[in-house]
Amino acid sequence: MNTPLHPEQLRNLIPLNALSPRQLWELRGRLVPQALAAGRLLERDGRQAPAHYFLLSGSLALVDDDGHETRLQAGTPASCHSLPHAHLRQVRALEDCRLLAVDDADLDRLLSWRQAHQDVLLQLSMDGELGDWLEPLLDNPLFAQVPPANIRSMLQRLVALEVPAGRTLLQEGEAGDCCYFLKSGRAEVARGAGADRQRLAELGPGACFGEEALLEDRPRNASVSMIEDGCVLRLARADFLELLKAPVVGEIDLDDVADLLGCGAQWLDVRLLDEYERGHAMQALSMPLHLLRLKTRLLDHERIYLCYCESGKRSATAVFLLTQLGFTAYALRGGLQALTTEQRDALLWECGTGYLARSDGRIERSL
Repeated sequence: MNTPLHPEQLRNLIPLNALSPRQLWELRGRLVPQALAAGRLLERDGRQAPAHYFLLSGSLALVDDDGHETRLQAGTPASCHSLPHAHLRQVRALEDCRLLAVDDADLDRLLSWRQAHQDVLLQLSMDGELGDWLEPLLDNPLFAQVPPANIRSMLQRLVALEVPAGRTLLQEGEAGDCCYFLKSGRAEVARGAGADRQRLAELGPGACFGEEALLEDRPRNASVSMIEDGCVLRLARADFLELLKAPVVGEIDLDDVADLLGCGAQWLDVRLLDEYERGHAMQALSMPLHLLRLKTRLLDHERIYLCYCESGKRSATAVFLLTQLGFTAYALRGGLQALTTEQRDALLWECGTGYLARSDGRIERSL
């Protein structure tokens, strides 16, 4: 039975050798070699996600568009590179082979992050300040859109706080004046009190929390307490908005929406359900902000999402959250309040319940 490769087995493969050990471990579960028997052709189905193919053992005959055939032998310098994407008509096994397929999107995402932040990590490593918390933090898709200069500025403005187990860092209902990054230890996210208290999540090193209140300019919607001794890094609200929100929360004008919708983009209405039912954009999915984390299973990472609400604050939070989860999203600039009466009526002309969306092969309503 085939098993995933160990990261050390990937060190000679280019460009996998440019990834960090953590990134390779992230890929590991999907790096399972596949067999190709002698005489068989490599089937590269255009309906499947594009992939880089590496030859791990055996030999292949590569036939280009002009009919010229070359031989690729495992263990040679040429086999350290992936098979050519373009101008390759046929790949045939000359003997029993093992091949490794790496999803193009996964690889490009990890390489983009690594290259964009390499200088930051290098400088911190030289200064002896690179901890286990930073790579998990920067590995978040959110930071793929944050310029390295902003990350350096952010790290300089963080204030470290040693906190004991049991200390509450964020209190539900209080105003938000900062967010935190967890450098060490573990924390718990909970909502409610007493018999109504509900545990929502457990956070580990690298986690960011408290940002939703800053984006919405509303009270905290949950409490966060330490469940073991640790260290948190505090980022003030003004620094968060300048360094993280500004480059991450992309906005779009109504005049530019038609082109994106024509290319397959999808409206997301992040208002409450009763607001949605009174009028929503054509085929918009109802995704109330407080349910968005749960409802992202209905969304497609290959699709662009356009978020709207009344003022633009909820949609900005939605875009920030979706970006953290690896989606591409934009907020309607200024929200619905920025539209003229005619524009609003033309946009929100559908009424009633939510549209259907796919989730793991099932069909579900977005409500």
